Amino acid sequence: MATSLLQVRVDDSLKDEAAQVFENLGIDISTAVRMFLKRAVMENGIPFRMTLPKSPYNADRGYRAMVEIGEASEKNGLADMSLEEINAEIDASRRERQAVDS
Repeated sequence: MATSLLQVRVDDSLKDEAAQVFENLGIDISTAVRMFLKRAVMENGIPFRMTLPKSPYNADRGYRAMVEIGEASEKNGLADMSLEEINAEIDASRRERQAVDS
């Protein structure tokens, strides 16, 4: 099979970041590009969704909620609960709710 040379210009930082991701996956950039091209041929198009968000994403609301939850847990003395304690609280609440529903 004949091969062709494909050259692409990208920012150095983008190349370095992508190379690190691919290295973590056990492949090099050339292999990743070949995979992309093969998948594009298989799908007869770009092999991932290319859509614009309907509205801009704003994480402020979620971040504020997390801060409020953290402050409430500190205020109520619950900030240092372990995962096991949290799960025990959830289980107890579920059992209580099931008893009420029965």
